[in-house]
Amino acid sequence: MPKWRVRHSIIKFQTVLGMVAALTSAAWAANTTQLIYSFSGGNDGEYTDTELVIDGNGNLYGTSVQGGKFGGGTVFQLSPSSSGWTQTVLYNFTGGADGGEPYKGVTLDAQGNLYGTAVTGGSGSCEGGCGVVYQLSKSGDAWTESVIHAFTGGNDGSGPGSPVVFDKSGNLYGTTPTGGALGFGVVYEMKASGHGSWNLNVIHTFTGGSDGLGGSASRLLVGASGNLFGVNTVGGAKGFGNVFEIAPSGSQWHLKTLYSFQDQPDGASPYGGVIFGKDGSLYGTTYYAGANDVGTVYKLTNANGSWTESVLYSFKGGSDGDSPISTLVADAKGNLYGTTSDGGSPTCGCGTIFRLTPGSAGDWTEKVVYRFPGAPDAGFAYNGMVSDTKGNFYGATVHGGTANDGAIYAFTP
Repeated sequence: MPKWRVRHSIIKFQTVLGMVAALTSAAWAANTTQLIYSFSGGNDGEYTDTELVIDGNGNLYGTSVQGGKFGGGTVFQLSPSSSGWTQTVLYNFTGGADGGEPYKGVTLDAQGNLYGTAVTGGSGSCEGGCGVVYQLSKSGDAWTESVIHAFTGGNDGSGPGSPVVFDKSGNLYGTTPTGGALGFGVVYEMKASGHGSWNLNVIHTFTGGSDGLGGSASRLLVGASGNLFGVNTVGGAKGFGNVFEIAPSGSQWHLKTLYSFQDQPDGASPYGGVIFGKDGSLYGTTYYAGANDVGTVYKLTNANGSWTESVLYSFKGGSDGDSPISTLVADAKGNLYGTTSDGGSPTCGCGTIFRLTPGSAGDWTEKVVYRFPGAPDAGFAYNGMVSDTKGNFYGATVHGGTANDGAIYAFTP
Protein backbone atom coordinates (compact mmCIF):
# COMPACT_ATOMS: atom_id res chain seq x y z
CA MET A 1 0.00 0.00 0.00
CA PRO A 2 1.43 3.44 -0.91
CA LYS A 3 2.96 5.29 2.07
CA TRP A 4 0.83 8.38 1.54
CA ARG A 5 -2.41 6.68 2.42
CA VAL A 6 -3.46 8.02 5.79
CA ARG A 7 -4.89 6.39 8.82
CA HIS A 8 -8.57 7.18 8.20
CA SER A 9 -8.78 5.63 4.75
CA ILE A 10 -10.77 2.55 5.80
CA ILE A 11 -12.80 4.05 8.64
CA LYS A 12 -16.54 4.47 8.33
CA PHE A 13 -18.24 6.75 10.82
CA GLN A 14 -21.65 6.53 12.39
CA THR A 15 -24.29 8.57 10.66
CA VAL A 16 -26.23 9.20 13.88
CA LEU A 17 -23.35 11.10 15.46
CA GLY A 18 -22.88 13.09 12.27
CA MET A 19 -26.55 14.13 12.25
CA VAL A 20 -26.29 15.44 15.80
CA ALA A 21 -23.13 17.34 14.88
CA ALA A 22 -24.81 18.81 11.81
CA LEU A 23 -27.56 20.36 13.91
CA THR A 24 -25.03 21.83 16.32
CA SER A 25 -22.77 23.21 13.60
CA ALA A 26 -25.52 24.70 11.46
CA ALA A 27 -26.39 27.29 14.08
CA TRP A 28 -22.72 28.12 14.68
CA ALA A 29 -21.65 28.51 11.05
CA ALA A 30 -24.76 29.65 9.19
CA ASN A 31 -24.24 30.92 5.65
CA THR A 32 -20.54 29.99 5.51
CA THR A 33 -20.74 26.55 3.93
CA GLN A 34 -23.06 24.72 1.60
CA LEU A 35 -23.14 21.05 0.71
CA ILE A 36 -23.39 21.05 -3.08
CA TYR A 37 -23.17 17.30 -3.77
CA SER A 38 -23.39 14.03 -1.82
CA PHE A 39 -21.97 10.87 -3.37
CA SER A 40 -24.17 7.79 -3.19
CA GLY A 41 -21.36 5.23 -3.20
CA GLY A 42 -22.70 3.76 -6.44
CA ASN A 43 -22.24 4.73 -10.08
CA ASP A 44 -21.53 8.36 -9.16
CA GLY A 45 -18.47 7.43 -7.11
CA GLU A 46 -17.28 6.77 -3.57
CA TYR A 47 -14.46 7.99 -1.31
CA THR A 48 -13.60 11.37 -2.81
CA ASP A 49 -9.98 11.81 -1.75
CA THR A 50 -9.50 14.51 -4.35
CA GLU A 51 -8.30 17.99 -4.97
CA LEU A 52 -10.68 20.00 -7.11
CA VAL A 53 -9.89 22.19 -10.13
CA ILE A 54 -12.15 24.81 -11.64
CA ASP A 55 -12.47 25.99 -15.25
CA GLY A 56 -13.42 29.39 -16.66
CA ASN A 57 -17.13 28.52 -16.60
CA GLY A 58 -17.08 27.61 -12.92
CA ASN A 59 -17.24 23.84 -13.49
CA LEU A 60 -15.48 21.72 -10.87
CA TYR A 61 -13.54 18.54 -11.65
CA GLY A 62 -12.29 15.78 -9.38
CA THR A 63 -11.97 12.03 -8.86
CA SER A 64 -13.43 9.34 -6.66
CA VAL A 65 -11.11 6.55 -5.60
CA GLN A 66 -13.83 3.92 -5.64
CA GLY A 67 -17.29 3.46 -7.09
CA GLY A 68 -18.44 4.07 -10.62
CA LYS A 69 -19.83 1.42 -12.97
CA PHE A 70 -16.87 -0.91 -12.48
CA GLY A 71 -15.83 -0.04 -8.92
CA GLY A 72 -12.46 1.31 -10.04
CA GLY A 73 -13.21 4.97 -9.41
CA THR A 74 -14.34 7.90 -11.54
CA VAL A 75 -13.52 11.31 -12.94
CA PHE A 76 -16.47 13.65 -12.35
CA GLN A 77 -17.65 17.15 -13.20
CA LEU A 78 -19.91 19.43 -11.16
CA SER A 79 -21.62 22.16 -13.18
CA PRO A 80 -23.37 25.17 -11.58
CA SER A 81 -26.73 26.54 -12.66
CA SER A 82 -29.44 28.76 -11.23
CA SER A 83 -31.13 25.67 -9.79
CA GLY A 84 -28.05 24.10 -8.19
CA TRP A 85 -25.21 21.80 -9.20
CA THR A 86 -25.29 18.88 -11.62
CA GLN A 87 -22.86 15.98 -11.23
CA THR A 88 -21.70 14.08 -14.31
CA VAL A 89 -19.35 11.11 -14.41
CA LEU A 90 -16.91 11.76 -17.24
CA TYR A 91 -15.09 8.43 -16.99
CA ASN A 92 -15.42 5.10 -15.14
CA PHE A 93 -12.17 3.27 -14.46
CA THR A 94 -12.20 -0.50 -14.85
CA GLY A 95 -9.10 -1.21 -12.77
CA GLY A 96 -7.53 -2.85 -15.84
CA ALA A 97 -5.29 -1.40 -18.53
CA ASP A 98 -6.98 2.00 -18.18
CA GLY A 99 -6.06 2.33 -14.49
CA GLY A 100 -7.84 2.15 -11.15
CA GLU A 101 -8.05 4.07 -7.85
CA PRO A 102 -7.50 7.61 -9.13
CA TYR A 103 -6.47 9.59 -6.05
CA LYS A 104 -6.13 13.36 -5.73
CA GLY A 105 -7.95 14.70 -8.76
CA VAL A 106 -7.06 16.00 -12.20
CA THR A 107 -5.25 18.87 -13.92
CA LEU A 108 -6.68 21.04 -16.71
CA ASP A 109 -4.75 22.12 -19.78
CA ALA A 110 -5.47 25.23 -21.86
CA GLN A 111 -7.74 23.26 -24.23
CA GLY A 112 -9.89 21.84 -21.43
CA ASN A 113 -8.37 18.35 -21.46
CA LEU A 114 -7.93 16.61 -18.10
CA TYR A 115 -4.84 14.75 -16.87
CA GLY A 116 -4.40 12.61 -13.77
CA THR A 117 -2.88 9.51 -12.24
CA ALA A 118 -4.27 6.19 -11.05
CA VAL A 119 -2.52 4.11 -8.39
CA THR A 120 -3.38 0.70 -9.80
CA GLY A 121 -4.16 -0.79 -13.18
CA GLY A 122 -2.07 -0.39 -16.29
CA SER A 123 0.61 -3.03 -16.55
CA GLY A 124 4.01 -3.79 -15.04
CA SER A 125 5.24 -6.14 -12.36
CA CYS A 126 3.07 -4.81 -9.50
CA GLU A 127 0.12 -6.76 -8.17
CA GLY A 128 -2.98 -5.20 -9.72
CA GLY A 129 -0.85 -3.09 -12.06
CA CYS A 130 1.71 -0.35 -11.38
CA GLY A 131 -0.56 2.58 -12.18
CA VAL A 132 -0.89 5.05 -15.04
CA VAL A 133 -0.88 8.67 -16.12
CA TYR A 134 -4.01 9.29 -18.17
CA GLN A 135 -5.61 11.97 -20.35
CA LEU A 136 -9.31 12.69 -20.81
CA SER A 137 -10.11 14.59 -23.99
CA LYS A 138 -13.52 15.96 -24.98
CA SER A 139 -15.21 15.76 -28.35
CA GLY A 140 -18.73 17.16 -28.28
CA ASP A 141 -20.34 15.73 -25.16
CA ALA A 142 -18.15 12.61 -25.10
CA TRP A 143 -14.94 12.17 -23.12
CA THR A 144 -12.27 9.69 -24.16
CA GLU A 145 -9.61 8.31 -21.81
CA SER A 146 -6.17 7.40 -23.03
CA VAL A 147 -3.23 6.10 -21.01
CA ILE A 148 -0.21 8.26 -21.79
CA HIS A 149 2.13 6.26 -19.54
CA ALA A 150 1.76 2.88 -17.85
CA PHE A 151 4.34 2.48 -15.07
CA THR A 152 6.44 -0.66 -15.10
CA GLY A 153 7.47 -0.79 -11.44
CA GLY A 154 11.09 -0.50 -12.55
CA ASN A 155 13.19 2.64 -12.95
CA ASP A 156 10.14 4.71 -13.92
CA GLY A 157 8.40 4.14 -10.55
CA SER A 158 5.06 2.73 -9.48
CA GLY A 159 1.81 3.58 -7.74
CA PRO A 160 1.46 7.27 -8.71
CA GLY A 161 -0.93 8.84 -6.22
CA SER A 162 -0.31 12.54 -6.66
CA PRO A 163 -1.64 14.95 -9.30
CA VAL A 164 0.43 16.03 -12.28
CA VAL A 165 1.27 19.65 -13.02
CA PHE A 166 2.10 21.56 -16.21
CA ASP A 167 4.99 23.97 -16.75
CA LYS A 168 4.70 26.90 -19.17
CA SER A 169 6.05 24.74 -22.02
CA GLY A 170 3.31 22.11 -21.61
CA ASN A 171 5.47 19.47 -19.94
CA LEU A 172 3.92 17.38 -17.17
CA TYR A 173 5.55 16.57 -13.81
CA GLY A 174 4.69 14.24 -10.97
CA THR A 175 6.04 11.83 -8.37
CA THR A 176 5.65 8.17 -7.47
CA PRO A 177 5.81 6.88 -3.88
CA THR A 178 7.48 3.60 -4.81
CA GLY A 179 9.55 2.04 -7.56
CA GLY A 180 12.52 3.69 -9.22
CA ALA A 181 16.02 2.29 -9.36
CA LEU A 182 16.29 2.25 -5.56
CA GLY A 183 12.68 1.48 -4.70
CA PHE A 184 12.02 4.83 -2.99
CA GLY A 185 10.07 6.57 -5.74
CA VAL A 186 10.91 9.14 -8.40
CA VAL A 187 10.17 12.58 -9.80
CA TYR A 188 9.24 12.31 -13.46
CA GLU A 189 8.78 14.59 -16.45
CA MET A 190 6.55 13.87 -19.43
CA LYS A 191 6.96 15.57 -22.81
CA ALA A 192 4.46 15.42 -25.65
CA SER A 193 6.06 13.94 -28.75
CA GLY A 194 3.23 14.50 -31.23
CA HIS A 195 0.22 12.47 -32.40
CA GLY A 196 -1.00 12.08 -28.82
CA SER A 197 2.06 10.23 -27.51
CA TRP A 198 4.18 11.23 -24.53
CA ASN A 199 7.67 10.31 -23.35
CA LEU A 200 8.49 9.89 -19.67
CA ASN A 201 11.88 10.86 -18.26
CA VAL A 202 12.91 10.28 -14.64
CA ILE A 203 14.49 13.52 -13.44
CA HIS A 204 15.24 12.36 -9.89
CA THR A 205 15.41 8.98 -8.21
CA PHE A 206 14.93 9.26 -4.45
CA THR A 207 17.66 7.59 -2.41
CA GLY A 208 15.84 7.42 0.94
CA GLY A 209 18.54 9.60 2.49
CA SER A 210 18.72 13.37 2.92
CA ASP A 211 16.79 13.87 -0.33
CA GLY A 212 13.80 12.02 1.16
CA LEU A 213 11.74 9.20 -0.24
CA GLY A 214 8.38 8.57 -1.78
CA GLY A 215 7.30 12.13 -2.48
CA SER A 216 3.84 12.85 -1.10
CA ALA A 217 0.23 12.89 -2.24
CA SER A 218 0.49 16.57 -3.12
CA ARG A 219 0.92 18.41 -6.39
CA LEU A 220 4.38 19.78 -7.26
CA LEU A 221 4.71 23.57 -7.42
CA VAL A 222 6.26 25.06 -10.57
CA GLY A 223 8.42 28.14 -9.99
CA ALA A 224 8.86 31.09 -12.33
CA SER A 225 12.08 29.72 -13.81
CA GLY A 226 10.71 26.21 -14.33
CA ASN A 227 12.12 24.77 -11.13
CA LEU A 228 9.90 22.46 -9.08
CA PHE A 229 9.11 22.53 -5.36
CA GLY A 230 7.73 19.57 -3.45
CA VAL A 231 7.72 17.65 -0.19
CA ASN A 232 8.51 14.16 1.01
CA THR A 233 6.29 12.89 3.80
CA VAL A 234 9.14 10.80 5.21
CA GLY A 235 12.90 10.70 4.85
CA GLY A 236 15.18 13.69 4.85
CA ALA A 237 18.09 14.26 7.21
CA LYS A 238 16.03 13.53 10.33
CA GLY A 239 13.55 11.06 8.85
CA PHE A 240 10.52 13.31 9.38
CA GLY A 241 10.11 14.57 5.83
CA ASN A 242 11.55 17.48 3.90
CA VAL A 243 10.87 20.25 1.40
CA PHE A 244 12.90 20.12 -1.79
CA GLU A 245 13.59 22.09 -4.96
CA ILE A 246 14.55 20.39 -8.20
CA ALA A 247 15.91 22.62 -10.96
CA PRO A 248 17.04 22.03 -14.56
CA SER A 249 20.66 22.64 -15.46
CA GLY A 250 21.28 21.95 -19.13
CA SER A 251 20.02 18.45 -19.82
CA GLN A 252 20.20 17.42 -16.15
CA TRP A 253 18.08 18.13 -13.07
CA HIS A 254 19.50 18.69 -9.59
CA LEU A 255 17.58 18.26 -6.34
CA LYS A 256 18.31 20.42 -3.32
CA THR A 257 16.79 19.88 0.10
CA LEU A 258 15.52 23.24 1.35
CA TYR A 259 14.50 22.03 4.79
CA SER A 260 14.37 18.77 6.78
CA PHE A 261 11.76 18.61 9.52
CA GLN A 262 12.96 17.94 13.04
CA ASP A 263 9.84 16.58 14.86
CA GLN A 264 8.58 18.32 18.03
CA PRO A 265 8.30 21.25 18.51
CA ASP A 266 9.00 21.60 14.79
CA GLY A 267 6.81 19.86 12.18
CA ALA A 268 6.84 16.31 10.84
CA SER A 269 5.27 14.43 7.93
CA PRO A 270 4.18 17.03 5.38
CA TYR A 271 1.44 15.46 3.26
CA GLY A 272 0.22 18.71 1.71
CA GLY A 273 2.34 20.56 -0.83
CA VAL A 274 3.76 24.07 -0.67
CA ILE A 275 2.47 27.34 -2.12
CA PHE A 276 4.08 30.72 -2.66
CA GLY A 277 2.89 33.65 -0.57
CA LYS A 278 2.86 37.27 -1.67
CA ASP A 279 6.25 37.69 -0.01
CA GLY A 280 7.84 34.91 -2.07
CA SER A 281 8.04 32.57 0.90
CA LEU A 282 6.82 28.97 0.82
CA TYR A 283 3.93 27.91 3.05
CA GLY A 284 2.68 24.45 3.96
CA THR A 285 1.30 22.11 6.62
CA THR A 286 2.60 19.09 8.52
CA TYR A 287 0.50 16.19 9.76
CA TYR A 288 2.43 15.57 12.97
CA ALA A 289 4.59 17.37 15.52
CA GLY A 290 4.43 21.04 16.42
CA ALA A 291 4.09 22.03 20.06
CA ASN A 292 1.19 19.59 20.60
CA ASP A 293 2.19 16.80 18.20
CA VAL A 294 -0.96 17.23 16.06
CA GLY A 295 0.44 19.24 13.16
CA THR A 296 1.54 22.71 12.09
CA VAL A 297 1.40 25.44 9.51
CA TYR A 298 4.95 26.45 8.54
CA LYS A 299 6.79 29.07 6.48
CA LEU A 300 10.06 28.80 4.59
CA THR A 301 11.84 32.11 3.98
CA ASN A 302 14.59 32.48 1.39
CA ALA A 303 17.55 34.77 2.08
CA ASN A 304 20.32 34.63 -0.53
CA GLY A 305 19.61 31.02 -1.36
CA SER A 306 19.35 29.84 2.24
CA TRP A 307 15.92 28.81 3.51
CA THR A 308 14.80 29.29 7.11
CA GLU A 309 11.77 27.52 8.57
CA SER A 310 9.37 28.96 11.14
CA VAL A 311 6.23 27.43 12.62
CA LEU A 312 3.35 29.87 12.18
CA TYR A 313 0.85 27.81 14.10
CA SER A 314 0.75 24.56 16.09
CA PHE A 315 -2.63 22.90 16.22
CA LYS A 316 -3.97 22.08 19.66
CA GLY A 317 -6.31 19.22 18.84
CA GLY A 318 -9.92 19.01 19.92
CA SER A 319 -12.15 21.84 18.73
CA ASP A 320 -9.12 23.54 17.18
CA GLY A 321 -8.62 20.66 14.74
CA ASP A 322 -5.57 18.50 14.17
CA SER A 323 -3.60 16.50 11.61
CA PRO A 324 -3.75 18.71 8.50
CA ILE A 325 -2.84 16.93 5.27
CA SER A 326 -4.01 19.66 2.92
CA THR A 327 -2.24 22.12 0.68
CA LEU A 328 -3.00 25.71 1.65
CA VAL A 329 -4.74 28.29 -0.52
CA ALA A 330 -4.35 32.08 -0.22
CA ASP A 331 -6.96 34.76 -0.79
CA ALA A 332 -6.40 38.19 -2.35
CA LYS A 333 -5.55 39.70 1.05
CA GLY A 334 -2.84 37.17 1.82
CA ASN A 335 -4.86 35.15 4.32
CA LEU A 336 -4.13 31.43 4.27
CA TYR A 337 -6.91 28.83 4.32
CA GLY A 338 -6.61 25.11 4.88
CA THR A 339 -8.33 22.07 6.32
CA THR A 340 -7.60 19.57 9.06
CA SER A 341 -8.39 15.90 8.68
CA ASP A 342 -9.38 15.43 12.32
CA GLY A 343 -10.65 17.33 15.34
CA GLY A 344 -13.25 20.06 15.30
CA SER A 345 -16.75 19.13 16.41
CA PRO A 346 -16.64 17.24 19.75
CA THR A 347 -19.35 14.83 18.58
CA CYS A 348 -17.61 13.91 15.34
CA GLY A 349 -13.99 15.04 15.05
CA CYS A 350 -14.60 15.35 11.31
CA GLY A 351 -12.04 18.10 10.67
CA THR A 352 -12.11 21.86 10.23
CA ILE A 353 -11.55 24.75 7.86
CA PHE A 354 -9.08 27.24 9.35
CA ARG A 355 -7.77 30.67 8.44
CA LEU A 356 -4.39 32.23 9.24
CA THR A 357 -4.30 36.03 9.07
CA PRO A 358 -0.96 37.89 8.88
CA GLY A 359 -0.26 40.69 11.34
CA SER A 360 1.80 43.83 10.87
CA ALA A 361 4.64 42.49 13.02
CA GLY A 362 5.07 39.23 11.17
CA ASP A 363 2.76 37.36 13.52
CA TRP A 364 -0.17 35.20 12.40
CA THR A 365 -3.59 34.68 13.98
CA GLU A 366 -5.39 31.36 13.54
CA LYS A 367 -9.17 30.99 13.55
CA VAL A 368 -11.37 27.98 12.94
CA VAL A 369 -13.97 29.20 10.47
CA TYR A 370 -15.89 25.92 10.10
CA ARG A 371 -16.11 22.57 11.87
CA PHE A 372 -17.27 19.76 9.63
CA PRO A 373 -20.28 18.02 11.22
CA GLY A 374 -20.12 14.76 9.26
CA ALA A 375 -23.00 12.87 7.68
CA PRO A 376 -25.44 13.93 6.37
CA ASP A 377 -23.20 16.98 5.86
CA ALA A 378 -19.55 16.96 4.77
CA GLY A 379 -16.84 15.34 6.87
CA PHE A 380 -13.10 14.52 6.85
CA ALA A 381 -11.27 16.87 4.51
CA TYR A 382 -8.06 15.24 3.30
CA ASN A 383 -7.40 17.96 0.74
CA GLY A 384 -7.35 21.73 0.51
CA MET A 385 -9.69 23.98 -1.43
CA VAL A 386 -9.80 25.78 -4.78
CA SER A 387 -11.10 29.33 -5.19
CA ASP A 388 -13.21 30.95 -7.90
CA THR A 389 -13.00 34.52 -9.21
CA LYS A 390 -15.58 35.72 -6.65
CA GLY A 391 -13.60 34.56 -3.62
CA ASN A 392 -15.62 31.42 -2.91
CA PHE A 393 -13.81 28.20 -2.03
CA TYR A 394 -14.68 24.60 -2.95
CA GLY A 395 -13.44 21.34 -1.51
CA ALA A 396 -14.11 17.63 -1.13
CA THR A 397 -14.43 15.34 1.88
CA VAL A 398 -13.79 11.60 1.82
CA HIS A 399 -16.78 10.80 4.04
CA GLY A 400 -19.96 12.66 4.90
CA GLY A 401 -22.89 13.41 2.68
CA THR A 402 -26.22 11.65 2.93
CA ALA A 403 -24.69 8.21 2.23
CA ASN A 404 -21.43 8.93 4.12
CA ASP A 405 -19.49 8.14 0.94
CA GLY A 406 -18.07 11.59 0.25
CA ALA A 407 -19.23 15.14 -0.42
CA ILE A 408 -18.40 18.39 -2.22
CA TYR A 409 -18.88 21.67 -0.37
CA ALA A 410 -18.70 25.40 -1.04
CA PHE A 411 -17.27 27.78 1.55
CA THR A 412 -17.66 31.56 1.51
CA PRO A 413 -15.44 33.48 3.95
